[in-house]
Amino acid sequence: MEYAKLIKSLREKLIISQTELAEILKVSFSTVNRWENGKHEPTIKVKRKIIELCKDNDIDLWDEKGEK
Repeated sequence: MEYAKLIKSLREKLIISQTELAEILKVSFSTVNRWENGKHEPTIKVKRKIIELCKDNDIDLWDEKGEK
């Protein structure tokens, strides 16, 4: 899975900035920026938070790529 596109898509669907997403996930702005630029991947703990954020906001990011 390409997390750079996934995280950016989540942020765009929530209509929030990288800074706001960083605050929600309790990471730094630069961490979110590195994820979106494909330089790093989120930890398992953060991946779980991202899944919960999607569930809480009724967002199905995998639907766009046909992956389920």
